[in-house]
Amino acid sequence: MNGLTDPTRNLAELIRCPSVTPAEAGALAALAGMLGPLGFSIEQPVFSEAGTPDIENLYARLSGNGKHLMFAGHTDVVPPGEETAWTHPPFGGEIDGGFLYGRGAVDMKGGIACFVAAVARHIAEHGRPKGSISLLITGDEEGPAINGTAKLLDWAEAKGEKWDAAIVGEPTNPDSLGDMIKIGRRGSLSGTITVHGRQGHVAYPHLADNPVPGLVVLVEALMHPGFDEGTKDFQPSNLEVTTIDVGNPATNVIPAKATATFNIRFNDLWDAERLQAEIHNRLDHAARRKKLRPGKGRIDFQLSWRDRPSPVFLTRDQGLIDAFAGAVATVTGRRPKLSTSGGTSDARFIKDYCPVIEFGLVGQTMHMVDERVALSDLETLTQIYQQFLRDWLP
Repeated sequence: MNGLTDPTRNLAELIRCPSVTPAEAGALAALAGMLGPLGFSIEQPVFSEAGTPDIENLYARLSGNGKHLMFAGHTDVVPPGEETAWTHPPFGGEIDGGFLYGRGAVDMKGGIACFVAAVARHIAEHGRPKGSISLLITGDEEGPAINGTAKLLDWAEAKGEKWDAAIVGEPTNPDSLGDMIKIGRRGSLSGTITVHGRQGHVAYPHLADNPVPGLVVLVEALMHPGFDEGTKDFQPSNLEVTTIDVGNPATNVIPAKATATFNIRFNDLWDAERLQAEIHNRLDHAARRKKLRPGKGRIDFQLSWRDRPSPVFLTRDQGLIDAFAGAVATVTGRRPKLSTSGGTSDARFIKDYCPVIEFGLVGQTMHMVDERVALSDLETLTQIYQQFLRDWLP
């Protein structure tokens, strides 16, 4: 057990498993090998769905009679890119200059390694906790997120599992440990607009109908005015157009159609259904305008939505928030900011089962070449998790 108290050793072992989504590559097996000696019971269910890769997941439980704390995260990582661009091999787990290098060091094998070390230290110093601790770890967070956390939660609940609180170990700190706890996330909704025209020769525009000006009108209607000015807990909702395409390699052909894909991150003034209605109304109104289309009729468009919009949520369990913020302050001397910024995470699934917060490493190098973590940060994060275990789960 003594070696498990070292987060650097734990993380190096996990990094050396090249678990690029959807490959497990030994990462969950390595984690199971750490948790078994600590007394956890371990199950590794595999979930499937047509059109998606099978995903192996891990659920480990250290049972007690008090409150039940879940730690959630993922061992899958994004591809390393051009490996020759790395200072150290992306799956080598090498240490240099006080940093441990490797894909997943920050996002988020580092958080898992620190939590395991914190539990090992807690057991070594205080014995098994009175309450229960579980780790809910997926291999599908960086992928389509279909056969991972959402199904693992359903599977565990069907077995009778209930949780009082959850921590997601995603990298939440912008600059240094103690900066930020995530207590919620904006929702996410994506769609595609297709404008239909009539293909023709650019020298004879009267015989064609160029869809591009119509698409410009519709995109403008999406972008302006803004959807809101934000709320007490959330930034203003923000829509970004991510792709515009006509699929036309020729310079002398008016295209037959043009498409634009967009994503909006929305706050708690909206839900997906109301936002979809608002966007459709904006487009429908703009389609009747004559701007950029003199002599033309209504813009002929279709609007399609991507599956599985992510809901907005806010954790309101002040006891959990205060306990974790207190642990951060005890270790770092700083009171963290409570934030709902950033993208989506698996917390969007967990919030339906128990209150959830997110806290992990500094995220400055996640998904980058030479992803790395300071060894001092690994130690500090382990101490924060350990302090929280002492305070919340004696």
